[in-house]
Parts: sequence; C-alpha cells; structure tokens
Amino acid sequence: MITETSVPLTDLRRAAGRAQRADGEGSVQVQMDGSVKIGNAKVFAIYGKGGIGKSTTSSNLSAAFSHLGKRVLQIGCDPKHDSTFTLTKKMLPTVIDVLETVDFHAEELRPDDFVFPGYNGVMCVEAGGPPAGTGCGGYVVGQTVKLLKEHHLLEDTDVVIFDVLGDVVCGGFAAPLQHADRALIVTANDFDSIFAMNRIVQAIGAKAKNYNVRLGGVIANRSAATDQIDKYNDQIGLKLAAHFPELDVIRRSRLKKSTLFEMESSPELEAVKTEYLRLAAALWAGVEPMAAVPMKDRDIFDLLGFD
Repeated sequence: MITETSVPLTDLRRAAGRAQRADGEGSVQVQMDGSVKIGNAKVFAIYGKGGIGKSTTSSNLSAAFSHLGKRVLQIGCDPKHDSTFTLTKKMLPTVIDVLETVDFHAEELRPDDFVFPGYNGVMCVEAGGPPAGTGCGGYVVGQTVKLLKEHHLLEDTDVVIFDVLGDVVCGGFAAPLQHADRALIVTANDFDSIFAMNRIVQAIGAKAKNYNVRLGGVIANRSAATDQIDKYNDQIGLKLAAHFPELDVIRRSRLKKSTLFEMESSPELEAVKTEYLRLAAALWAGVEPMAAVPMKDRDIFDLLGFD
C-alpha cells in the first residue's frame, strides 16, 4: 500500500507499476491508501469520451454550485491540466509539477502552491500526471487527495468535482471512483459517444462492487436532440440528468477563458445557465443511484441508428 508523503520520481514510477486485483472484478489498478477519505463533502466524478466537453461541463457545474452558495473544489485529473482554465483564466501548475520542484518532499508544500482560487470562489487543483509512458495517473490522483487532506483543505468544502480523463483503462480514470458519491456521464447524441458511455458504465459498475460510488445520470452535451441517448438509457436503466445544446456561446466561452456565467447575456445563454443551476440543485438535493446494466458491443450496434 502506498502511504508515503514524499516519493522520488523513480519510486513514483515503480509504485505506479504495481498491480493488484482486489479492487473490482478483473481490475488491474495501482493500490491506493484506503484510509484517505475526502470527508463530508458531496463528491461527483464527471466522465465521458475524450473531447465530449467534460471540462466545460465540470467548470460550469462548479460555477453553478457556487451560485447556490456552496464551497466548491474542482480537481482536474487529466495530464493536459486544462480542466480549470475557464475558472482561473490561466493554466495551472499541476500537483506533479509542484512536487517535482521540492524533490517530492510534500511536507515542504504550502496550500497556495497547488490550490488556486477561481470564479466566484471555486477552488481549483490540477492533478496532472506522470510523464507519458512512465507511470499511472491513478497514483497522481491519490496523492492529490492526500495532499488536500493533509493541509485540511477538504474540511471547509461542500462539493468536490473530479473532471476525469477519457481513457477507460487508465488508473487515473478509476481513482476518483474511490472517492465519489455519484458518477455522471457526459455524452452526445451519437453512436461513438454512447458506445464510449457503455464502457464507462461497465467500469463504474466494477468499482461499485468495492466502493460507495453509483451512477447518478447522463448529461447530454452538444446535442440538439436526445433520441439516441434516450433509447440507450431506456435499455440499460439510466436517466437523463441534464441537456445542453451545441451553441456558439459555449464555444466562445472557452476561447474567452470564461465560464458561461460570465458571458454576455442572451435568451439562449440564460436557458443554459438555468439548466446548470437546476442540475446543481438536483445533485445537491440527492439523486437516486442507478443500477444500469451495460450492453454487449454488438447489441449497441443493433440498437442505435435509424431504420
């Protein structure tokens, strides 16, 4: 079990290579310190295929929670470390970056070395990842949570949002599920996105055997309609939690490095902001867990599309 607070980079790589099979049927993940718990905050993990808009969704959901008066922490879990730039207006250094500056002696770090304030008080962290081909992203996520805990940064937090990378087979994908209460899947109304969602449903189901995480619903993104999503959801036992259309104002918000709550008002934008606020309020009130059963690949192929 990995419990060190300071780890040289060579040990980081070596630890990332250790595998174990006690964590979910058939899983091979790095073993994290199970004693490190987030605490009383409500924890949500945002999933979906690469490029589907997870970071846009996560950041605007964080902003919406903040407008409900909640103290929010967003943790980006992708080595690209681009989860929080619309909240902070800059690319943040990652936890791995700052650990490397102190030769992985975590006790030398201060909170403001790796936690940064963003829009409307949302606190932002980018976990980052080891250099390509050298280690496991799951270890990095675990170390990030441990640092936050050691610096007492989770005690005054109401909501934690993990914005998770899209690679289903990576430990960085799985690690947030050890902490999350609900996992939400972002998808578009197309075959590729729904096919990827099915793999994510399968992965979350495996983690749910050992952890408290449960599916909390589906977020339709960049989609005028939801007919294909609805067809899939009805088949496996999922429900739509929110629907965001493909609007130019959303694209422009990323270019302006801003959340939607900072953009110039328009009727279509107000509708999207209202939907984010509605989603945040529903998640805060509590959503029932969904016991979805993933489909076989061939069955999805036969299910989706038009006759």
